Amino acid sequence: MNREIEGNRVPDVTFRTRTPDHEWKDVTTADLFAGKKVVVFSLPGAFTPTCSTAHVPRYNELAPEFRAQGVDSILCISVNDTFVMNAWKDDQKADEIIFVPDGNGEFTEKMGLLVDKSVIGFGKRSWRYAMVVKDGVVEKAFIEPEKPGDPYEVSDADTVLSYLGGGKKKPQDIVLFTKPGCSHCARAKALLTEKGLRYREIDADPGLLRSVSGAMTTPQVFVNGMLIGGADQLESKINEIIAT
Repeated sequence: MNREIEGNRVPDVTFRTRTPDHEWKDVTTADLFAGKKVVVFSLPGAFTPTCSTAHVPRYNELAPEFRAQGVDSILCISVNDTFVMNAWKDDQKADEIIFVPDGNGEFTEKMGLLVDKSVIGFGKRSWRYAMVVKDGVVEKAFIEPEKPGDPYEVSDADTVLSYLGGGKKKPQDIVLFTKPGCSHCARAKALLTEKGLRYREIDADPGLLRSVSGAMTTPQVFVNGMLIGGADQLESKINEIIAT
């Protein structure tokens, strides 16, 4: 895997995309990067847990803060075809992000970040990374460490935004796993709204909820990636959260 990408130009690639009008459209690297300041994040696959619950939603949420730092666009690149990427964007309601289908893995391979995930049935996929690109040249790269599994430590939106903002304080990343009709969920959301804290709400699929929190009750509240607990725990720690 090539980790020395800073100072290099992004590869010259044509992406085959499908428009909302169901027309094929070729999009080139020049279309995406020329004359622009662009943030890119790339990940192993659409609809996968970390990508869907953390990576994409947080970039979408922080898009206004990225724009304030002079970023023209945010790209999500994955080795998936355009139909999958379009469906994923719709599912994520991620209107602030351009989803780029690297279906053949050509861009990712030329970046030196194509890896073999055949052991989990994925075939060739992208390593997880992010980068800041100015007029087609990589200014800064955030490549996840070479560890087993799917590390998610440095390519997150908050880390990239911190770099762009010179290390200034980042907005809180608050995530609520909720279920319809849950009174405790409504209480937690009302408290956060009252305190002026933004949050992301995720439907608590039982399997997903168990895997991320180890619990089955709702809500489950995460702040900056750390599990706080339910509505009672949120109430007891709300002042600490505000002060962080």
